[in-house]
Amino acid sequence: MKTIILNQPGEFQLISREIDDKLADNEALIKIHKIGICGTDYHAFRGKQPFFSYPRVLGHELGAEVVALGKNVDTEQLVIGDKVSVEPYLNCGTCQACLNEKPNCCENLKVMGVHTDGGMCEFLKIPAHKLHRSKVLGYEQLALVETLGIGAHAVQRASVTSNDIVLVIGAGPIGLSVIQFAKLHQAKIVVMDFNQQRLDFAKQLFNTDVSVLAKEGFTSDDLKTALNGALPTVIFDATGNPQSMMKAFSYLAFGGKLIFVGLFQGDVTFFDPDFHRREMTLFASRNSLPADFKMIIKNMEEGNIQTQAWLTHEAPFEELPNVFESWLDPSSKVIKAMLSV
Repeated sequence: MKTIILNQPGEFQLISREIDDKLADNEALIKIHKIGICGTDYHAFRGKQPFFSYPRVLGHELGAEVVALGKNVDTEQLVIGDKVSVEPYLNCGTCQACLNEKPNCCENLKVMGVHTDGGMCEFLKIPAHKLHRSKVLGYEQLALVETLGIGAHAVQRASVTSNDIVLVIGAGPIGLSVIQFAKLHQAKIVVMDFNQQRLDFAKQLFNTDVSVLAKEGFTSDDLKTALNGALPTVIFDATGNPQSMMKAFSYLAFGGKLIFVGLFQGDVTFFDPDFHRREMTLFASRNSLPADFKMIIKNMEEGNIQTQAWLTHEAPFEELPNVFESWLDPSSKVIKAMLSV
């Protein structure tokens, strides 16, 4: 089968591998149809992805078709021919986090395309319970569910309500997914980015309430002016940029919540007296839960979530080694790129 492997930073290779179609109990074989490209893939290509080793087959945003099932798969939940979204978080099921129903942060977690080979191939074996089907959605939409899940889980972590002023820092795909679900909670949405085009896209797609172009030297007083004297009660930093993440502490209202959706390889520091004086709450948000996948698919099927505008770039599978680097160029204005297998 065709497979694309990232041998080392900056080096993709199209290879051929044998298909291992011997299925264990409760396992499924899927045919990959669509592969979303995400920040993890870009970071891996640049050599800046934490918890990563080479060579690696990338790809964890997948729209796929069930082509074979192992023994003991519940056929009321999954049958051959189903279109599915893939939950790419392979948890152990036995650690403290898993037993506490937090498989997204399993102590032994292996994320497909990061810690173990992912879906940049034609066929893939996966535990059947990691597949979420839809009788309505197409492969392209199903490949976007995992991206949306990152935002959905972060918003759930923050318990966003209609009374909140929500600031989303970073209007890339993860920031957009946060905006999507904060909007479902009817919060006031403020978006901050250095890129005016991304701010305009967020405004067009979600009718966000306030757009803030973050120029050099931007302060909390500037933000307060933009918000008519208020500050955000909830902040999501989706940049993965250390300067942005640490500066976000100064933007938060007293009693507010700060959620780091992005991450970087390093330490976060903050001024402790101010942290206590404001009685801030700091959250990390990692991956998403099975219930998030089900909720997202349901909302997509009901038309509450529109995804077509997200897809700005697409290429055939075999062309990835030739086009990937161009997607890293800010002038290409990529929001979401996708491969067709």
